[in-house]
Amino acid sequence: MRTPVMLAATALALLTTAAAPATATVTATGRQHLRINELQTMATHNSYHVELTDEEKDVQRRTDRNWWNLQYSHTALPNQFATQHVRGVELDVFPDPRGGLYTTPMVRRDAGLPPLTDPDLLKPGFKVLHWGDHDYGTNCSSLLKCLRQVKQWSDANPGHVPITILTELKRTDPAKEAQGGAKSPPWDAPLLDALDAEIRSVFPGERLITPDDVRRPGLTLEQSVLRYGWPELERSRGRVMFFMDNQGADLQTPYLAGRPNLEGRVLFTNARPGRPDAAFIGWNDPLGDNQPQIAEFVRQGYYVRTRSDVPFNEARTGDTTRLRAALASGAQMISTDFPIVGLSARNGSEYVGELPGGAVARCNPVLTPAGCRDGKLERLSPATRQP
Repeated sequence: MRTPVMLAATALALLTTAAAPATATVTATGRQHLRINELQTMATHNSYHVELTDEEKDVQRRTDRNWWNLQYSHTALPNQFATQHVRGVELDVFPDPRGGLYTTPMVRRDAGLPPLTDPDLLKPGFKVLHWGDHDYGTNCSSLLKCLRQVKQWSDANPGHVPITILTELKRTDPAKEAQGGAKSPPWDAPLLDALDAEIRSVFPGERLITPDDVRRPGLTLEQSVLRYGWPELERSRGRVMFFMDNQGADLQTPYLAGRPNLEGRVLFTNARPGRPDAAFIGWNDPLGDNQPQIAEFVRQGYYVRTRSDVPFNEARTGDTTRLRAALASGAQMISTDFPIVGLSARNGSEYVGELPGGAVARCNPVLTPAGCRDGKLERLSPATRQP
């Protein structure tokens, strides 16, 4: 039987567009022309997540046999950039076009607590949380608030390598809906258009890296990436790039409708080789045959996200097998729940998901770009430079 990895590899080999990808060059003066896909950075998984109160945890324990999987918290996004060597975040996004949909979580009600009074939850727009009615704790409840925090840090540190923002577009849990919980509206073309518009309301065009910035005239987005590569690092500092984690047709089809190459869109879709929109690939497991598969994607020119740990296997055992596989794969975005020392201690280990030496970015180990020096990838002010 042919495995998904074998099928993906076959599809990749059959691509007619797969020319040698553009790579970094060094001019006669020694100036680097690194491309953003020739770097590797760490990101956090569910970067907004905050544990609930003890009373609510008691409810979670009674109603969810996997309640333990929710027991982790992240500091505010600017702190992650400033002190945790992170250059990527993940946000779970729920639609709330009228506002106020997520102010009365069932878990809070069942714990005997009053409705939430966060003013950001009352406003129309998009909200950021993990699981409506059951695990709503967040350090930035609205997408606007999250993005403004990212921009504020970026404005103060314009020399940073591009920040990657992985978005998972979610809906409320049907089981909770049936019990009287909140019911989110379905994602459709108008909501997806509104999502793009909300992102652009915070980040103007010159602060974004979008599919239009990558695609070349007369070529698909995939052909452009494979033949000509991604933008150069020097032209991408201080900018932000958005990815759609979802693979389902229910979301990708309306987002791609009339825009097969993501024309005018903000998000790069989670695609597979052979599609016109294929530029970003989410491949969460770097273990076993997945490691060389990811490395092949990276060599071809795709931008790949994988994970260095899953709650809470590595945090409990201290095992770095998955981390080492992720690093060796060359995936440009590696997500962790434990970016610094101490976060996994409550689970019994000293596991840390970080780049070697705690770097904020390093030269991609698969592409080995000429003239690349890890210590010179970021240009932060002395007050914000990492140790």
